[in-house]
Amino acid sequence: MQDTIDPDVEPVATPTGSFEVHPLTVHIGAELRGVDLGEVSRNSDLFAELRSLLLRYKVLFVRDQDISRAEHVALAERFGPLEDHPVAGSDPEHPGLVRIYKDLDSPAEHYENAYHCDATWREAPPMGCVLRMVEGPPVGGDTIWVNMAEAYRRLPEEVKARVEGLRARHSIEASFGANMPVEQRLALHERFPDAEHPVIRTHPETGEKVLFVNAFTTHFTNFHTPANVRFGFDYTPGGSELLNYLIRQAAVPEYQVRWRWTKNSFAIWDNRSTQHYAVQDYWPAVRKMERAGVIGDKTF
Repeated sequence: MQDTIDPDVEPVATPTGSFEVHPLTVHIGAELRGVDLGEVSRNSDLFAELRSLLLRYKVLFVRDQDISRAEHVALAERFGPLEDHPVAGSDPEHPGLVRIYKDLDSPAEHYENAYHCDATWREAPPMGCVLRMVEGPPVGGDTIWVNMAEAYRRLPEEVKARVEGLRARHSIEASFGANMPVEQRLALHERFPDAEHPVIRTHPETGEKVLFVNAFTTHFTNFHTPANVRFGFDYTPGGSELLNYLIRQAAVPEYQVRWRWTKNSFAIWDNRSTQHYAVQDYWPAVRKMERAGVIGDKTF
């Protein structure tokens, strides 16, 4: 289990002194200084230290990293193989480096402001992501990350007992597919059928219990049992209200860290224990991001 972060006034020392670590909140997030992510992508010892810090802080931030796309990909591949995205476009010369470009030609419906854990509509959601701002607005366009292990830990005990063992569906059809013509949407669903995950996931490395429902979650799959449902109202809207209550936990400020982007700043996050929210308050300014997502494990 991971210790609660203590955001000291002075930076936190690491075992080898390779990084200067500045915790940003009590529960999540740290900024690394004196770091060259290009060098980390080539140095096994530096990467091992960075990975250890990621497990502790859940999201790491680094500014002023004018590294190449190849180095960006190489850093992400240290964590594991990369995945493409079926809707967002990838850089043609660097498969797995997804371009999230929001400019004046982006349709207004291409929203991104929802608390979510990346690609939980996959049977094996991403382990984590490495994201760079290529170009950003002069103000606005921040991203919020949420510690969903802390969100679980702070649930009332009676809610923990109620959701133990529950499973839920996650859908790309009902999210990315919602604005597609029906034939295209159904084809997307056929290619990526809804995935089912436990409502409470156990982190495979830290052993933490994590609240694992988000904007991609549509419904519980094993709620309609005699233990939970006496009458129809217990199931609908009863089950839906419980799910919405759980999803809303990501909006609690005490579980969050907010990052102000600058050009060539990076965020590296553990997708298994966090959610994030890309604040869409910068129109008509431009926001261009490049993201490398790392293939993860099945949640069981």
